[in-house]
Amino acid sequence: MTAMTRVVIIGGGPGGYESALVAAQLGADVVVVDRDGLGGSAVLTDCVPSKTLIATAELMTEVSGAGELGVTIGGTGGEGGVAVDLARVNQRVLALAQAQSEDIEERLVKEGVRIVRGIGRLEGPSRVAVGDETIEADAILIATGAAPRTLPTAQPDGERILTWEQVYALTETPEHVIVVGSGVTGAEFASAYLSLGIEVTLVSSRDRVLPGEDADASAVLEDVLTRRGMHVMSQSRMQSVTRDGDVVTVSLTDGRSVSGSHVILALGSIPNTAGLGLEEAGVTLDDGGFVQVDRVSRTSARGVYAAGDCTGVFMLASVAAMQGRIAMWHFLGDAVAPLDLAKVSSNVFTAPEIATVGWSQTQIDDGSVLAETVMLPLAGNARAKMQGVHDGFVKLFCRPGTGTIVGGVVVGPRASELIHPITLALSESLTADQLAQTFTVYPSMSGSIAEAARRLHHL
Repeated sequence: MTAMTRVVIIGGGPGGYESALVAAQLGADVVVVDRDGLGGSAVLTDCVPSKTLIATAELMTEVSGAGELGVTIGGTGGEGGVAVDLARVNQRVLALAQAQSEDIEERLVKEGVRIVRGIGRLEGPSRVAVGDETIEADAILIATGAAPRTLPTAQPDGERILTWEQVYALTETPEHVIVVGSGVTGAEFASAYLSLGIEVTLVSSRDRVLPGEDADASAVLEDVLTRRGMHVMSQSRMQSVTRDGDVVTVSLTDGRSVSGSHVILALGSIPNTAGLGLEEAGVTLDDGGFVQVDRVSRTSARGVYAAGDCTGVFMLASVAAMQGRIAMWHFLGDAVAPLDLAKVSSNVFTAPEIATVGWSQTQIDDGSVLAETVMLPLAGNARAKMQGVHDGFVKLFCRPGTGTIVGGVVVGPRASELIHPITLALSESLTADQLAQTFTVYPSMSGSIAEAARRLHHL
């Protein structure tokens, strides 16, 4: 009788639990070493909690525009009558996160996966130590994620100086939140708290919000946020954060400062790779501590794979999960295709949302790729007019000559849903004509995607 293949996975986030499900499905003996709870930070402190908070913010955004649709809420003209109880919001956020974690654990146990609580450390490329126990493995997957980056001059206290993982402990609504960092995390929290009726200042070291996103999309978002009352301090680099009682102050390198009731630090992430015995086991880390992997999630150590934020490949839960699945498909001999980041769609959950896939406008503008572009504002869309949507657009990129779709951007409500047909077109190498000739519902926001595709038609 052939012995079962033994797989040990360190980390229970999307990269970990999704790889465990694949390995169990393919007949392996699977152990998941979990420290904080199944689902990892994505479920417990990041994606699920933040998007649950944002769901409440989205409702407030819709309510704020009710007057235009002829709906009066509270007093005359829509003033008053709607308020947010942040303590109840956060209570719901944490309850949903815990419920999701429990659902994941139940699924793993049902599939025969053994869960070991603790911190795993490699003792070579085929053994994992957890406390007093040593677990033998034919393959090891590292999926330990990442943690919020802090600075010596900006240390969180868990009360008024907060990382994005600590905001759900708030039981009182802040008077004035200062968000330091204008990347995806910073923009999402700034947008959410603004929608909840809180004064927000966004401190950005760059010249615009979301410097890594499509410039047209960033411009629309920044315009919307400032119109709604957000203070955006661009080209303003934080030097330190201090607290004096109930007041926190962010000091800038140019001598200016801004004070508020709370600060959220959105300064990026650092990988959870220290103290795991990785380098001693032959696993190569880069200068930032991220695990180096190839497109099938292999590390430099034979039999050791890695997935998720600890690799720094593309810090999305969807990518972590795919990296984990690919690792197990590869190791256990199933059909596998290498990770293709050009087909990964992503979304910024601001109001409006920003969704992207494929090649970017920057790559087209700098000549890295050849593509034709069309941008269609949502303001002309019939459904958008009905819903009082004034901001946003659909942008499509296609190859000249063939018309093959190579990328796109959607800015607007539920952009995370609208990007899917573009992602599908890119993944299946469809042309703009094929996308244009697919029926859409009238009236619908998705109709703008087909219309944009029609404008790319060439005789």
